[in-house]
Amino acid sequence: MGNSYAGQLKTTRFEEVLHNSIEASLRSNNLVPRPIFSQLYLEAEQQLSALEAGSRADNEEEEEDEEEEGSESSSPLSYQMKPPPEGCCTTDGFCQAGKDLRLVSISNEHIEVPSGFLLVGAKSPNLPDHLLVCAVDKRFLPDDNGHNALLGFSGNCVGCGKKGFCYFTEFSNHINLKLTTQPKKQKHLKYYLVRNAQGALTKGSVICWKGAEFRSRPPSSSTCSRTLFQLPESSGLSGSTSSELVPAANPSTPAGTQQSATATDHIPPTAAFSSAVYNGKESPKQQLVKNNLSVLARPSVLGTLTNTGPPKKRHKGWSPESPSSTETWNLQLNPQASNGGSLPSLPQSALVGPASSPMVGSGEPVSVPDNLLKICKAKPVILKGHGNFPYLCGNINDVIVSPLLYTCYRNSQSLSKAYEQYGASTIQPISEEMQLLLTVYYLVQLASDQVPLIEDLEQIFMRSWRESHVSEIRQYQQAVPQTFPQTPSQITPVTSAQLPWLAGLAASSCNNSVHIIECSYSLAEGLSEMFKLLIEGKLVKTNYVVIICASRNRAIDSCIVITGKYQARVLSESMLTPSDYQKEVNYQLVTGKVETLGSFFNTLCPEGDIDLLLEKFYQENQGHISSSLSASVNKPTAPNGTGAAVCTGYEIERHEIRPFQLAVAQKLLSHICSIADSSTQNLDLGSFEKIDFLICVPPSEVTYQQTLFHLWHSGILLELGLEKEHLTKQRVEEYVMKLDAEAQIKFKVFLQNSMQNPHTLFVLIHDHAHWDLMSAMHSLYPQTELSTGLVDRLLNCREVKEAPNIVTLHVTSFPYALQTQHTHISPYNEIHWPSSYSNGVDLYHENRKYFGLSEFIESTLSGHSIPLLRYDSSFEAMVMAVGKRFPRLHSAVIRTFVLIQHYSAAMMAVCGLSQMKNYTSVETLEITQNLINSSRQCPSGHGLMVVLRIPCTPLAAVAYERLYNVRERLALEDNFEIILGSPNSGITVGKHFVEQLKVWQKIEDVDWRPQTYLELEGLPCILIFSGMDPQGESLPRSLRYCDLRLINSSSLVRTTLEQELGLAAYFVSSEVHTEKAVVNDVLESDPEKLSSTDNEDEEVATEGIISSSTSEKRSPMKRERSCSHDSASSSLSSKASTSCSESSPPLITAGDTAKSPHQVLSNSAEEAANNYERQKQRVDKGAQTTVSKHLPPVTEQLDTKQNIKSAQISITSTSSSPFSSSSSSSAPTHNSFILQTSQCTMTKASKQPPIVFLPKLVYDIITSTDSSGLPKSSSLLPYHSVMWASSFRPLMSKMMTSTEQSLYYRQWTVPKPIHMDYNNRNEGRMDTFHPRRLLLSGPPQIGKTGAYLQFLSILSRMLIRLTEVDVYDEEEININVKEESYQYYHQPGDLWPDLETFKKMPFDYTIHDPKYEDASLICSKLQTINSEDRSISRRQEDMYTRRQTTRMRLSKYAAYNTYHHCEQCHQYMGFNPRYQLYESTLHAFAFSYSMLGEEIQLHFIIPKSKEHHFVFSQPGRQLESMRLPLVTDKSEDYIKSPTFTPTTGRHEHGLFNLYHAMDGASHLHVLVVKEYEMAIYKKYWPNHIMLVLPSIFNSAGVGAAHFLIKELSYHNLELERNRQEELGIKPQDIWPFIVISDDSCVMWNAVEVDCSGDRKSDYMWTERNVSLKQILQHIEATPNVTHYALIGMRKWSSKTNSAEIKEPFSCCHVHDFIMLNVDLTQNVQYNQNRFTCDDVDFNLRVHSAGLLICRFNHFSVMKKQIAVGGQRSFHIKSKVSDTPVSISPAQYICAPDSKHTFLAAPAQLLLEKYLQYHSHRFFPLSLKNYSHPVLSVDCYLNLGPQIAVCYVSSRPHSLNISSSGLTFSGLLLYLCDSFVVASFLKKFHFLKGATLCVICQDRNSLRQTVVRLELEDEWQFRLRDEFQTANAKEDRPLFFLTGRHI
Repeated sequence: MGNSYAGQLKTTRFEEVLHNSIEASLRSNNLVPRPIFSQLYLEAEQQLSALEAGSRADNEEEEEDEEEEGSESSSPLSYQMKPPPEGCCTTDGFCQAGKDLRLVSISNEHIEVPSGFLLVGAKSPNLPDHLLVCAVDKRFLPDDNGHNALLGFSGNCVGCGKKGFCYFTEFSNHINLKLTTQPKKQKHLKYYLVRNAQGALTKGSVICWKGAEFRSRPPSSSTCSRTLFQLPESSGLSGSTSSELVPAANPSTPAGTQQSATATDHIPPTAAFSSAVYNGKESPKQQLVKNNLSVLARPSVLGTLTNTGPPKKRHKGWSPESPSSTETWNLQLNPQASNGGSLPSLPQSALVGPASSPMVGSGEPVSVPDNLLKICKAKPVILKGHGNFPYLCGNINDVIVSPLLYTCYRNSQSLSKAYEQYGASTIQPISEEMQLLLTVYYLVQLASDQVPLIEDLEQIFMRSWRESHVSEIRQYQQAVPQTFPQTPSQITPVTSAQLPWLAGLAASSCNNSVHIIECSYSLAEGLSEMFKLLIEGKLVKTNYVVIICASRNRAIDSCIVITGKYQARVLSESMLTPSDYQKEVNYQLVTGKVETLGSFFNTLCPEGDIDLLLEKFYQENQGHISSSLSASVNKPTAPNGTGAAVCTGYEIERHEIRPFQLAVAQKLLSHICSIADSSTQNLDLGSFEKIDFLICVPPSEVTYQQTLFHLWHSGILLELGLEKEHLTKQRVEEYVMKLDAEAQIKFKVFLQNSMQNPHTLFVLIHDHAHWDLMSAMHSLYPQTELSTGLVDRLLNCREVKEAPNIVTLHVTSFPYALQTQHTHISPYNEIHWPSSYSNGVDLYHENRKYFGLSEFIESTLSGHSIPLLRYDSSFEAMVMAVGKRFPRLHSAVIRTFVLIQHYSAAMMAVCGLSQMKNYTSVETLEITQNLINSSRQCPSGHGLMVVLRIPCTPLAAVAYERLYNVRERLALEDNFEIILGSPNSGITVGKHFVEQLKVWQKIEDVDWRPQTYLELEGLPCILIFSGMDPQGESLPRSLRYCDLRLINSSSLVRTTLEQELGLAAYFVSSEVHTEKAVVNDVLESDPEKLSSTDNEDEEVATEGIISSSTSEKRSPMKRERSCSHDSASSSLSSKASTSCSESSPPLITAGDTAKSPHQVLSNSAEEAANNYERQKQRVDKGAQTTVSKHLPPVTEQLDTKQNIKSAQISITSTSSSPFSSSSSSSAPTHNSFILQTSQCTMTKASKQPPIVFLPKLVYDIITSTDSSGLPKSSSLLPYHSVMWASSFRPLMSKMMTSTEQSLYYRQWTVPKPIHMDYNNRNEGRMDTFHPRRLLLSGPPQIGKTGAYLQFLSILSRMLIRLTEVDVYDEEEININVKEESYQYYHQPGDLWPDLETFKKMPFDYTIHDPKYEDASLICSKLQTINSEDRSISRRQEDMYTRRQTTRMRLSKYAAYNTYHHCEQCHQYMGFNPRYQLYESTLHAFAFSYSMLGEEIQLHFIIPKSKEHHFVFSQPGRQLESMRLPLVTDKSEDYIKSPTFTPTTGRHEHGLFNLYHAMDGASHLHVLVVKEYEMAIYKKYWPNHIMLVLPSIFNSAGVGAAHFLIKELSYHNLELERNRQEELGIKPQDIWPFIVISDDSCVMWNAVEVDCSGDRKSDYMWTERNVSLKQILQHIEATPNVTHYALIGMRKWSSKTNSAEIKEPFSCCHVHDFIMLNVDLTQNVQYNQNRFTCDDVDFNLRVHSAGLLICRFNHFSVMKKQIAVGGQRSFHIKSKVSDTPVSISPAQYICAPDSKHTFLAAPAQLLLEKYLQYHSHRFFPLSLKNYSHPVLSVDCYLNLGPQIAVCYVSSRPHSLNISSSGLTFSGLLLYLCDSFVVASFLKKFHFLKGATLCVICQDRNSLRQTVVRLELEDEWQFRLRDEFQTANAKEDRPLFFLTGRHI
């Protein structure tokens, strides 16, 4: 076990290792072979490590552990435990003797513990929640440091008392651990057990086994990871590693696996190791160095051979490259409270002892020499590394000490813990030696202008560590049999003795950039030596000093000192928080430290002080220049209109929504709907009537005004009905809130409104939502900043969270800070801006193309024309030079002063002081020249905007003052404006420029001033944009240059970087120009520009065209080059330079139009849309036009006031390359004066994105990519107040969608304590999401404001739509077919009909209900004359058109479907706490009916809450009857008539909630449903009584339901009469009416008639919505009501006229909603077979029986259009095939016995449908022959609209029309009964050739009927005239026979 064979190197062993090494490298995916010598290391080093380990036994124990662990998990076969003896106990938690060992069971029992033994808790895999109690000899347990445990085991069983277990395997068998792996004490003995104060045994501290996960840093190198770092490219040393940045933006410690985030008292701010990164491409020299390194280092990184005996099995690993590993690590932090010291609060186990923390100084102090800063010109930054760090004394202000590297080392030591979760317990972390060596390798390959990034180092550690394990895992997971014995792969890495030598070797090739200092005793001597070298100037070329103290008897100590001036400056500045950064700059400005800078710049100028030069220039040129410069500006804008030229390229645009914005608004709406539809009841959209909103914006005045502007122009306030027509600015301001000191007052009003208006949905929009996410509890900013933490205080307050009517929408371009592990926003509630292309398809066709970050980056790639992103190398060089001279000044101050100097010099150079060109850069000169000349190019004076971004407000003020002064001295004050844009103040623009803007924008208002940057469209200006962060301000389309050279590049996080670049985001016209025209314009390039020092290999390229196709994107602006390389170019050399070709954007005709600032506001950035068509450029298709201009030097140009540009025009063939320069064109023609080319630069600017200048450092980060192909910036820390959950995280992938990125950040980032989401943690993760919170993210300036305003609009429309219904709105039909001598029987104001008068009223046979427009007209003798013209008004195609509806707002008396929920009707719907849901009983109810010839069995489902409406027999609770009231009963809150609603297919949409319609009155409502639908209706309507029809009626129509309702009601009336007769009540006193209502009746109306006119006939009427209760109670109160058989009401129509309601009562057909007297109609039945027109049929039967039908014309019912269920639920399909084939009605009948396809539909339905569409085949004479109708006996069947019918009843004493004088064109006998006799038919006269149709149930009945009625006497029949419905025999088809009248 413990024997070591180290040192006995034999040839056979060497061969074996060599062979295995070759085999392994052949099998391995890793390109790097394993160094053989590292496996065959010599004994000397082994002895060394044994010494360090402290004892031989310890070393043996390690090896034994390794062997045990290896054998445990590597073998492919699982471990088999010895089978237990027969008859013993095998229960988990009990020993084999059957005694309980679980701690919970025996914690209070007394347990005998022998001397020297301890009680410990063992973990069983089968009982994860229990500990098993064991007694173990403490000699075999480790001490507190995890050491000195004897090998082996000695233990006793506390259950049965058995002693003397010498093997843990034996013991684990005895206590039934049932392991599948090799038993190990280290794995299963977990806790010490101790007695608490009550004497109970409880779980104590963890047993600290060596190598377990509870120690931070192994104290000696022998316990370090035995891993080999494979150095070359695969390890991640190349520039492609990820570089997440730990920012300087806040003082909390960077994230780590064991890092706690709750420290309140922080150490000095630790921040980015730096922000510079590789360019992504390395110089050949660097590459060579790397390759040499890998070659040199491979054989020399030697390991120790631990065992030459039988090979150990390596642990079986888990590949970290498998998806499960890289995607699912989720290391939760366990924050603990801080002790309040300067030490960050770490988990206890992370600190081994007080001295081991590098935060605490130890040992002898080191004195920092005086004047260090003065001598070195930079403050060295000391990064603490491993081990102890000495105290510093003396001049400590001149050094900076950071714990950042220590934290990084500690984090990567804890990497393996991620693996331990997955059971790979033997994996060791990277050793300290290896960490340090890798750090040296990393520093060596950094370029001199690069700064180390801590994330790069983390990634290098992780990849190196992973790859070493991955290769082992791969090697040992081979399933193939091994021919050779396996070699041990447990390889010891670099030892501390080798480390200095290897580090020195690595540093030897880097030209002294990295210097290694080795010290023997402590770091103090190394630091002292380093200070000495610094003072002596021997480290001038050295950027990094690595100090290593590697003594043999303990762990290494190390630190790294950053001595490079640039690197030290960046690192030290990156440690400042934003507020500290501002304070530092302020201090330097206030104390006058910057004045030395000014004097320094003056010394550079050979002519002396620049100010003197300016003054001299001003005096000399005072009158002369101003006239020449301002003439071109002022003249065109003179408003006199006397023929002055006007720019045609400026047009005001319409405010429109772009397709993208509409798509996003609809996505938002669908998310809101899905929240409402979810079962959580978090949003009840149905309860809201309207929308209100509040938009929260950052406290930037410009953003605030911009949002007000968008809101004003969107018209949303008028649309939502929140404001009336005359909108004032003050009213608009109520809807936008600046998050400043006054916000709380406005927010309080918002909250009060939300509480007072529960039926209004309030949308709280948090725009620019990534701004200020500071926790209100934990603000690190000074208390004076009231706005800090406001978002948390307001938007996260309890009232907002709990209000059911507030939805919060966060809107941002940078959502990362809201996507952490603790976020409030569910991932399902995120809406991401859609991408414009999907698989190459343009999803949303727009005529403008968005240019954002990715497009800007793309323009820098090779193959494109001049890049849009640039850096200014001469500016950077100047900054670096000045920085070395002024080490105490902050670089922001230096950069600002240098840039101001450059701009000043450039302005002077453009104005004629050509010697000043030497004191500016090419880039600045280009910007300035184009700015100054731009307004001269346009007849109206439009110009370009240059944005100069200066984050620090005091510096911005200095810049403004200086540039303003220079401009004034150069007499340029009328040429361009300089604007200071500060977040807290508005915009100040000079009077002259305000007047110009007013003329351009056609503004009449005298007091108008621009308030947003968008309103500056076309104004030539420098906008100095200040403020630490942009706050959502949008820039106009005249923006041409975005100068970001001064952004704070030291504290880089993804959000900060992207929002700075977001300023330049832009829309350009996406027209594809087929012809490419190239123009050279003075504006685009200056012939005298100096040569730039960067990008020397750049080619001069003509302008590419921005195309809408992704493949053809061209950057629209070139990098201007000059031929002159002389820094002080004379005017001679500048002349020479004019021969250089220059190019510019496409030539655009003067007719091309630009856009107005007013419109810009509505569309440029976050606003509605621009679908504005631009004119296509018209250039001759045969040729490509190239225009290049030759100009004299600028000095001459100014002197001669030259506005005339000489130009040459040349034509080249279209085949020439678009990149060819104009020098390839034909010889120049004569100089000609071409005015057309002088066109508006603003128009050109709006057709191409702006050019962005960045600091070099930022440029490198943006343009380089990491190994996943993403820009490096995207792998930076996303936001300054979040941190990585672990440094052990996968890289982001280039293919990630926005949703996947969100999930990545949700898994891998956690908020810091200062973040407002920090406390949003919960055990159940879903509980932390707020249900009514959404997040909309999209690129900057893309139009999010327009999208969310559009969302408010469509949400409002949807809510209105939810409170509206489509009701049928159709005029009554057949109004003209009325009796001519119609007289009025009642007065218009009569409330009830008079019975006697009513009896005199004739019955109106004509159907007036518009739903029967396509039904047959019913004729009476009186109407025949007028019906002739009926066909004229009806066209055949009209039958199939959609019925006319109108949209109506639901009143408070409406009937509702299942989607309506409100407080009042919860109980009504069955959500009553007293009754459990679905608590109802099923009752059978039977009665016999002679016509059906059998007993009818019905079922009632009666909820408990409705049982009081029924009578039950006492003993058996059998249903006896339904209670009926008395005729004499009178009650205000009671409806006497039971309401029956037959329904099918409308369980969700049927309007069965009558609670509001009945105004809360008590009523009995029964739903009549088919048996197969019973369950679904019961589910949706648990509190409704159901009447379930027998199963035989499952396929029946509405006639069956009506029939059974009526028969049941009559039977119930009889039962009630009998029951109440016993109580002494007369039978006729029982209420005989029932209501039969359609399931689509939604509202009821009443007409109020005012008859107070002078004459009796005068009256006024109004119609209003009333409750159904009012109508029913009114009808029930009708005098003599029981004498009426049927009572109904009109169908509502908006076109109702006075004539229709002049007679308040009609005797006519009633439909849809009727009161039926079941007593009077006892002998009149509904036809149970009918599907259509059954109500018309029944009305005719009732009238013919002599009963009264009354329609109340003053009442009307509105019917909702419901698209599902009802009659639509019947589908006629073939019985043979299941495939749905449309079958025409002509196929519904067939000849008997034919092979016709049978249909799966009821025979009656087929008959009715056939007759409706094809009855003319049976009655050809009747077609449009209204004076000769078809005689229909005892029934009404719809024969279609072109055939009239005459109804007669065969019953004796029935009322029929007088048929004398009528001749009929046909006879229809439908299932005629015995009342129809031959003599009855002989009374009627028929036309010759009239046709007969007899319909019977079977063929036999047909024959019998023909014989019985003697039909053959008058009618002629043929065999072929017999038909049947297309049913199979078992479906009982109907048969008909047709004949002709003889």
